[in-house]
Amino acid sequence: MSATANKKRIKVQYYRSCLGYSKKQRETVRGLGFRKLNQTIEKEATPEVTGMINKIPHLVRIVQED
Repeated sequence: MSATANKKRIKVQYYRSCLGYSKKQRETVRGLGFRKLNQTIEKEATPEVTGMINKIPHLVRIVQED
């Protein structure tokens, strides 16, 4: 078994535009890897990623956790 097989994954959807929000929040959206509205990405559930998601809960939603 590989080392990545045991890692928790999280699917996050960018569903609300960051227009009108602070520059830090826009940078957090880009830092997570979002490029377009309604885009869904899958990331490892590390403390860094979950912290970024917790900073912008009004812009993203969690679709699925493994």
